[in-house]
Amino acid sequence: MTPSRLRTRLPVRPITLLLAAAFLGGCETPGVDPAAAHVPEGVVAIGTVQGDGDISPLLDREVTIEGVVTGNFGRHLGGWFVQDAGDGDPATSDGLFVVSDAKPELRAGDRVRARGRVIEHGQRTRGSLTTLEAAAIEVVGRGEVAPVVLDAPPADWERLEGMSVRIDAPLTLDGQHELARRGVLHASFGDRPFTPTEVAPPGPAAGRVAADNARRQLLLDDAMAMEDPRTVWYLDGRPAPRSGSVVTGAQGIVDQRWGQVRLQLTAVPAIAPAPRPDAPTVPGNVRLAAFNLRNLFNGDGRGGGFPTERGARTPAQLQAQLGRLVATIQALDPHVAALMELENDGYGPDSSLAQLVDALNAGGGDWAFVDAGQGPGSDAIRVGLVYRTGRLRPLGAPATLAEGPFDGRSRAPLAQAFVPMAGGRDAGPAFVVVANHFKSKGCREASGAERDQGDGQACWNPLRLESARRLADWLETDPTGSGSDLVAIVGDLNAYAQEDPVRHLRDRGWRDAMAEAGVEAPYSFVYDGLAGRLDHALLSPALARGLAGAAEWHSNADEPANVGERDGNGRDPGPWRSSDHDPLLLGFGF
Repeated sequence: MTPSRLRTRLPVRPITLLLAAAFLGGCETPGVDPAAAHVPEGVVAIGTVQGDGDISPLLDREVTIEGVVTGNFGRHLGGWFVQDAGDGDPATSDGLFVVSDAKPELRAGDRVRARGRVIEHGQRTRGSLTTLEAAAIEVVGRGEVAPVVLDAPPADWERLEGMSVRIDAPLTLDGQHELARRGVLHASFGDRPFTPTEVAPPGPAAGRVAADNARRQLLLDDAMAMEDPRTVWYLDGRPAPRSGSVVTGAQGIVDQRWGQVRLQLTAVPAIAPAPRPDAPTVPGNVRLAAFNLRNLFNGDGRGGGFPTERGARTPAQLQAQLGRLVATIQALDPHVAALMELENDGYGPDSSLAQLVDALNAGGGDWAFVDAGQGPGSDAIRVGLVYRTGRLRPLGAPATLAEGPFDGRSRAPLAQAFVPMAGGRDAGPAFVVVANHFKSKGCREASGAERDQGDGQACWNPLRLESARRLADWLETDPTGSGSDLVAIVGDLNAYAQEDPVRHLRDRGWRDAMAEAGVEAPYSFVYDGLAGRLDHALLSPALARGLAGAAEWHSNADEPANVGERDGNGRDPGPWRSSDHDPLLLGFGF
């Protein structure tokens, strides 16, 4: 930590006090540096308790510390943060968390003397909080501690554990999936962090990205430790911000709790909200969209059957979900759309797919769906294709692949050839759209090589790689019988851009539409505050030559979850947070 990156406003001790410290006797606790003896006799400097490692060198010892209460979180976090004037060692923290069964009435600014046993609070393997379990706490006066001022991430958060900090550098909000549940926002210094395997190959390279992410990231916490709080006090009545919003003036106490570094806020920060982007437009006379619907289930299709297996819990939630999905598709204005996470309930009038098309046509549209007869696949969810009958004509029958990895794990792909139309007549060459949804990264039932190998690709990577191989092999056989070399693989591959399945398809000659169109830093999904692409559009070389434009609409991934989805409050009927994935839009000039 250089002075330009970490400025402290703690008062400077007179030189006479430092000289006098050399003549003071040793402290009661073995291992205390005499240089830290500017503290009262018998009192150990907090920096000595903290030490310069992850674990206190005085673990399980009884010590007495003295300092100023910087944060009274006794009611919710179960203790108080106390900070002293420092031991002069920048490698050690001068703040400490103090707990006590006595629960004394303490206020911020109280100078206290506390005696007790040193413990580590939390899991040491994930990061623990050095804590004093106090048997006695005495208020000895009042005091003040100026916060450490940061204008860049510290080299080591451990050196600031328990200390009062003000962050003058702007912070980027990376995610709010824990906001409604725990009052927590994910934030980072600098640009928003990306999932390591989105930007680097799995293994050591991705590990270096992960390390840099960890260095820059922290959580902004409400210091309440409550689930489902009615309000989040530090938002000060403002709506939950989108990811990409900018926070300035964040001030609080550096805490290491539940395995993550967090700033327990003590003041309301300034938040400059990121604007909602308009729906994208792309050039070309044929437009293709891909969209994960996040479990569109409609009960029995006749108003009953709620709560559903994976989707809406009530008929009202289903109608709200349908409204947001229709708003999304209509705003994108595609001619054909590949859909993921549809209920696999047939093609009759009561099916989720049929009712989605009915909702699209409620205003006089010309939407229809591709009817594969059954499935595709045996999973509870499936992929689907919908198209505009006035702009496209299906050529031949659809084709599905329900073997190997697509039999019970990855969802079966669905391929259909189309011919562009204008004025009721054919107006272009046939092209093929293939809707896909590979196995998720969740580790349930994974064993052996399918377990997380620690390279950044999570569980089931071999199965997804085999899915990519089988898919590419299948498409080489022209399963639709169209004879067209204009083919688009689109959908949720559950693999980031540098992971094995996507790299395999690119190695086989498939072109990344976002790269071909020059889209910078694309992402369609935000998980744990990290952005990346699970949703892809990969084009055959011939189709890539006809690509006129490509875009992602960040209408979902950056939005707080409580705006929409099935858990939404229903006050925002537009397209926002219609899913947890962003839709893709491609334009082709045929």
